[in-house]
Amino acid sequence: MKTMWHVGRVEKIETITDALKMFYIKIDSDEPFDFKSGQFVTLDLPVSEKRQQRWKSYSIANNPNEDNIIELCLSLYPDGLGSRYLFEVVTIGTEIKLKGPDGGFVLPEVLDKELIFLCTGTGVVPFRSMIQNVFQNHIPFKKIHLIYGTKTESDILFLDEFEKYALQSQDFKFDICLTKAYHPKHHHGRIHDVYLDKYKEYEEDRVFYLCGWSQMIDEAVLHLFKELGYLRSQIVYELYG
Repeated sequence: MKTMWHVGRVEKIETITDALKMFYIKIDSDEPFDFKSGQFVTLDLPVSEKRQQRWKSYSIANNPNEDNIIELCLSLYPDGLGSRYLFEVVTIGTEIKLKGPDGGFVLPEVLDKELIFLCTGTGVVPFRSMIQNVFQNHIPFKKIHLIYGTKTESDILFLDEFEKYALQSQDFKFDICLTKAYHPKHHHGRIHDVYLDKYKEYEEDRVFYLCGWSQMIDEAVLHLFKELGYLRSQIVYELYG
């Protein structure tokens, strides 16, 4: 199957912290840029002749929309060519070549099981897209519980949205875990502390979605398998990096 490349133009850049930015990219196409919440795009950045250094994949942070705008929430890695280009060179109006959408880290057709989302850092991005999709399209669901870990309060992404959705439905809830700071509204510690406590009683009608770096995912999978007794079919993950 031939790779489909698109041209996008940066419409807006939002600085969250010195190391976190949201990029709003409008796809230049007369056709809808359709994707499933949880999928990613791959950017072809003019930073090298080597494809491994040019092609960088990022999860889409928003729900599909009529404006053909995708939102990417990106972290700055000072040693990364692509990361530095996006943070230091890209401005409003910059054209970006991209392909996709790709990826199978998506929700099932019917949300008839308890869904527990485990993530750290920008691993929350595909879950934000999924949660937006559920609420904006009024998709029936049994239960969604987001357990999201980050360093400090300033690093928390999409908090206002999650609070809004929690007020709209008692079947959606979220826990924020801060590893480098204390806050009375949030847990201090790692995400493993939360799900090990709340889901220690095995239920077959439950699926865990994991997104983040390999160390977190490896540790979570080990806990879910060895300590809590969940099956491989109850664990879905997307590995970053």
